[in-house]
Amino acid sequence: MTGVDLSELRWVKSTYSNNGGYCVEVAPAGLPGRLPVRDSKDPQGPVLVFPEAAFTAFVAAVKSGGLGEV
Repeated sequence: MTGVDLSELRWVKSTYSNNGGYCVEVAPAGLPGRLPVRDSKDPQGPVLVFPEAAFTAFVAAVKSGGLGEV
């Protein structure tokens, strides 16, 4: 992916975050059909971009316990 200034996106962190340092931020309205994800401790660091449907399925699996204990 090139030509996209990810620093201009509106990044959000879960309201469940307790500021313990193990959080990710997402930019839900940043890229159509894709979801940028970054480490909240390193906002200038690398960004992973997932298909939105795949990330939604991953979060649902974590919530339901489908991936075991996390």
